Amino acid sequence: MTELTRRNTMKLMSAALIAGVSISTLPRKAFSAGSITVLNWQGYGTDEAWSLKVFTEKTGITVVHDYYSSESEMLTKMRTNPGAYDLVILNAARCAQAVAEDLLQPIDFSKVPNASTVDETLRANPNFSKDGKGYAVPWVWGMTSLAIREGMTVPDSYAVLADPAYKGRVAMDDDAIINVGVGALMSGQDINDPKDLAAVTAALKSIKPNVKLLWSTEDQWNKSFAAKEFDLSLFWSGGSVRSKRVSKLPVQFVVPKEGGVGWVDGLGVPASAPNPEGALAFVNWMIDPIFYVEWATKIGAPASSNSAALSALPADDLTRLVHKTEYLKTTSFVSGIPDDRREAFNNIWQEVKAFYAE
Repeated sequence: MTELTRRNTMKLMSAALIAGVSISTLPRKAFSAGSITVLNWQGYGTDEAWSLKVFTEKTGITVVHDYYSSESEMLTKMRTNPGAYDLVILNAARCAQAVAEDLLQPIDFSKVPNASTVDETLRANPNFSKDGKGYAVPWVWGMTSLAIREGMTVPDSYAVLADPAYKGRVAMDDDAIINVGVGALMSGQDINDPKDLAAVTAALKSIKPNVKLLWSTEDQWNKSFAAKEFDLSLFWSGGSVRSKRVSKLPVQFVVPKEGGVGWVDGLGVPASAPNPEGALAFVNWMIDPIFYVEWATKIGAPASSNSAALSALPADDLTRLVHKTEYLKTTSFVSGIPDDRREAFNNIWQEVKAFYAE
């Protein structure tokens, strides 16, 4: 799944912050040196200047970046540039495809000690493994679920989207994969491979009387919610944190009994990586609680896959409150979807949108 705003470029932290970061958990310079090249979205965690300075000063490893603007471009760059990259950030839904094409090498978890506290639910994601070997270290995660205006009754099911009490007061994320996933949950099916697409379509169509808005950007959602155009919505977990923390909007994020529609990004080492040892040292830093707390509290970040890192956040931190580790047990994570199924999902959503517009 793609949550575009989780990759927004953010302001770099000050030199004063660098001085306050403990680096005791990083490997010594003697461990590895040279350089690594990271392939990622621009502004998405790995290229924070303060962090790179700390990492390089401690390890002697220089980190350079190349960027992609879509996950398909990421795969193309890996295919056509063997030996160019040491580390790649990829969504679980794409990881299985990369593994199938032999683009990634198995992870030597003995060289990533911080992975010992990565949540087992995320580590066990089948998209990250093959034949019992892990090919990516889960890094950060989030989900789409329900957001409701504070003070209103907290819903316990996606069925609330069709509740007549919310006539004309619901906003839906204009995303085919998300909506088919929610329709699948409403009809008791697997979000990645629902067998009864007619039931999915019927569930989504049942929401029609309540639909006020189809939103596509976080800014649009914030402005419409602030204008009180709707009270209930499908929304991103990270978006709800930013809406409350930054925009001061009275929004409450709710994960109903069916669970959220989740995404998880991993850190993988390309099969042709020139410096896999240096890459794994950087992976270990990316999931370190010390790095994560600074990233999350000073800049803003998705939920860490490392339960120790998430628990290290202040008790009242919104990211920690919204991304409760217990939700991982009920969240359905988006997997790789074959082209024909993706087309079917897109067709369903186009049909439903046309129905809403009638």
